Amino acid sequence: MSLRGPKEKKERALGTRLGLKGDRALSPKTATVRKPYRPGVHGPNSRPKALSEFGLQLREKNKFKITYGINENNLKKIFVRAQRAKGALGQKMLEILELRLDNVIFQLGWTPSRAAARQLVIHGHVFVNKKKVKSPGYEVEKGDLIALNPASASIAAITMRKELIAKYDAPSWLRMDADKMEAEVLSAPTDLNPPFEINLLVDSFSK
Repeated sequence: MSLRGPKEKKERALGTRLGLKGDRALSPKTATVRKPYRPGVHGPNSRPKALSEFGLQLREKNKFKITYGINENNLKKIFVRAQRAKGALGQKMLEILELRLDNVIFQLGWTPSRAAARQLVIHGHVFVNKKKVKSPGYEVEKGDLIALNPASASIAAITMRKELIAKYDAPSWLRMDADKMEAEVLSAPTDLNPPFEINLLVDSFSK
């Protein structure tokens, strides 16, 4: 499944709400609510096919790729890295993905989606330890300080979310100062509850 194309159509094809459309994903107007069936010519009369073990693994892999905006090669590299690390393989893969800079920006509530967070990083609006970082896949570490570029404070993408950010509760592994638009990574990601089966992803790469 391509990373490009209509996001809500991808969610319908995968049968899961992945929050790809940001704030709209929480709305009753989202396509997964209005059209709770797979896209295609048969519409609501289509019957879901029973998936093989390979099909289930492929579906979960596509959920990961689309959710985090990464391709097959990057996901494979993350799997290899996780294999070499201590701890449960699936949990380590999730930690690596969650520590991507674009994901952290999203988890801080600074953007409505990971795709919007990627754009914020790519356009030079984010600093890590007082240095501009323009790579969405940059992996932050415990103790890293993340801040909005002071010159970017007035951009529409940020000013439109100021009220939401002020009331937002960041994950426990991140500490945020909403007034200063700064944050610190306190620990490895905790209390992760992704909308996919990490074990199926691990199995797909383990063969």
